[in-house]
Amino acid sequence: MTDLARLPYVEGVLSPAQVAESAAAIVAMQEPCGAVPWTVGEHVDIWNHVEAAMAMLVGGQVDAAERAFEWVPTVQRADGSWPMKIVGGRAEDERGEVNMSAYLAVGVWHHWLVRRELRFVQRFWPSVRAGLDWVVSQQLPFGGIRWTPTEEFALLAGCSSIYQSLRAGVALAELLDDPQPEWELAGGRLGHAVREHADLFADKSTYSMDWYYPVLGGPVRGRAAYDLLESRWDDFVVSGLGIRCVDTNPWVTGAETCELAMALDMIGDHRRAVTLLRDMQHLREADGRYWTGWVYDDGDKPVDEPRDVHWPVEHTTYTAAAVILAVDALGEVAGHGTAGSGIMRGTSFGPHFGELALECGCPSRERVAGLSGRTA
Repeated sequence: MTDLARLPYVEGVLSPAQVAESAAAIVAMQEPCGAVPWTVGEHVDIWNHVEAAMAMLVGGQVDAAERAFEWVPTVQRADGSWPMKIVGGRAEDERGEVNMSAYLAVGVWHHWLVRRELRFVQRFWPSVRAGLDWVVSQQLPFGGIRWTPTEEFALLAGCSSIYQSLRAGVALAELLDDPQPEWELAGGRLGHAVREHADLFADKSTYSMDWYYPVLGGPVRGRAAYDLLESRWDDFVVSGLGIRCVDTNPWVTGAETCELAMALDMIGDHRRAVTLLRDMQHLREADGRYWTGWVYDDGDKPVDEPRDVHWPVEHTTYTAAAVILAVDALGEVAGHGTAGSGIMRGTSFGPHFGELALECGCPSRERVAGLSGRTA
């Protein structure tokens, strides 16, 4: 029986009971092996799987969350990476993807914040360490991290998320007294690249994730973060509905809306963050499931295209997970949050990485004693 008194809520938006329903909705789509697919019958990727585990944990579904974590090492490869897509326990897309392979660190640190179980951290540390070692081995000279070993480009949103993962990894390393200075060096270069060399990443600016993730992941902070979110607000935010996934289509998506809400929370803009969380609740079903998105009538669509409809016709685990994590983050100022509510704000991490031994041509401090520099 879930103890509702322990669950997060945001006053006037979602109650603890509604959070519990959404966590249970994720569990209902979990596979017997512990894997959490995007939706029933769809593929699994490690990033969204870990996010679902985090959401189930704060939503009171501890056993299901830990089954999800236990599954992760079973599909990790010898080089530390995970396949991009997994279906039925087998790789459908064999490529290793850096953002996905880094994110277990965030999930394990989040579990530590919520549960304070050192054995759990020790159990997963080898997988976290191998994953992050592989990720930093893919770093490019300008500081970005190539999307996969077979591509030479880096993605801004994904690399911004990796920055958070590296901070979580360093926090775990400090907890276990197993320092990882190469991760700190890579993190400094990566943060610098996101802040100063955004033009060197692959151009995905039509996607809202490329807009807000440099704030959500932590590389862009302070006044620069505020200015960045203001810069494309009108391109993506649709009052009363949420935010567009892409700036070319009248299609709002729940997960992106909740992630922007968490980015706003990071800069202290709680009013707009709560408003966005409230606005996207039109995607909620009575049983706690969430539709992925909504195609709205913007008055500019061809007559033969559908409008005012849910699309895709699916309820997704990652949307429900993003809602729960946003509720937990905002609950700290507008209701109640758990001990893990600051995971996106990074309040439990150490200081941000210094910009040391840059290889992009920008001035930086000299190489650090004992470090070889870029790992690949």
